[in-house]
Amino acid sequence: MELILLEKVRGLGNLGDKVVVKPGYGRNYLLPQGKAVRVNAENLAAFEQRRAEYEAKANKQLADSEARKAKLADVSVTIAAHASPEGKLYGSVGPRDIAEALQKLGHDVHKGEVIQGEGPIRHTGEFEVLISLHADVETQIKVVVVGE
Repeated sequence: MELILLEKVRGLGNLGDKVVVKPGYGRNYLLPQGKAVRVNAENLAAFEQRRAEYEAKANKQLADSEARKAKLADVSVTIAAHASPEGKLYGSVGPRDIAEALQKLGHDVHKGEVIQGEGPIRHTGEFEVLISLHADVETQIKVVVVGE
């Protein structure tokens, strides 16, 4: 399936790129999310007419993400969880828990922006967690998990 990207997509391309993707990815993710349109003469002409608008929108999103990154600099989150005396959690701390803790501190972070490369946290201690605010903007925060 050939598509025109309406915004930058990590690992795929930039605004205005023509890309070939698997039909399911295009049909179930890119098209419904408004990240791309099908390649045809009508959509190509419409994209070229609105290119400046799309670029302005992309620049605004990037600037907003940079501002959010500045607010997240040196942020530390403490999460209390049930744990055994050895420090092993009864359950785990996942992206949703981290996003909720950040929201309580007044930061606008969603669970989809929290990247845990090694999976959920299952022990007490300090951990570095990646927050991906935009395709080009990422930051690290410190998560401290303490036992209850």
